Amino acid sequence: MTSAQVINAGTLYVVATPIGNLADLSDRAQAVLAGVDIVACEDTRHTQKLLQHLGLRKVLLSVHDHNESDRIQQVLEHLQQGRSIALVSDAGTPLISDPGYRLVQALGEQNVTVVPVPGPSAIITALSAAGLPTDRFTFEGFLPHKRGAREEKLRALQYEARTLVFYESKHRILETLEVMQAELGSERPAVVARELTKTFETFYRGTLASVSLDIQRDADQQKGEFVVMVSGHDNPPPATDIDTDALFKLLLPELPPKKAAAIVAQLTGENKKALYQKALELQGKA
Repeated sequence: MTSAQVINAGTLYVVATPIGNLADLSDRAQAVLAGVDIVACEDTRHTQKLLQHLGLRKVLLSVHDHNESDRIQQVLEHLQQGRSIALVSDAGTPLISDPGYRLVQALGEQNVTVVPVPGPSAIITALSAAGLPTDRFTFEGFLPHKRGAREEKLRALQYEARTLVFYESKHRILETLEVMQAELGSERPAVVARELTKTFETFYRGTLASVSLDIQRDADQQKGEFVVMVSGHDNPPPATDIDTDALFKLLLPELPPKKAAAIVAQLTGENKKALYQKALELQGKA
């Protein structure tokens, strides 16, 4: 039995849907889906199955990564004509590594009422059972597809003190864990959650090296959708140490070490002689 829900004309409802277990759909979400005029969704076939499960027949409007910008005016016109719309993604909370950001931003600029209907989110679900520090964390979404870009992204996060959270697919999970070991350290505490809320939900806990080995051992465990959580650096260096490396990376290709060191010293207040030695070391590694 769904709870009563008053649906307001000209309103966009951002509705979280299950990430696996259909029983996780809230009464309020069901009532909103039942009451709106249109459901804007990532994949009409996927959403149709959910609506059929609920015994609902709705007008569906596809809003995905490739057409979102083109759909904004159409959605706005529906809302201005007094229709109500529910925005859903294939699973979880819309806009979180899913389409919808541009649409919600544009509607907000037009003073359209946007109402969140909270519910499942793979990030929070995974963290709640991981056992890693959750007082502070950073969500990085999917890492770049190309290995070089992935390495660069992880290298920039190596001194991050907050728990790191990533999404990953079955096609890249092993390679991503391999690159994480190289860039973050193989003994960094980590938890990998697979197929959350589904029949074969699994949590791997240990280090990046051990969870990678556990997943490698069983090809069946390389299937599905993954949330990878990595403990933050337990003793990050002072921010100035990181900043000087970044500054030198920009300056050394353009300037001699002595000049680059002088500029960095002016910007950071650090010892110019020590910075000059550091510039020579970095240039030697390049």
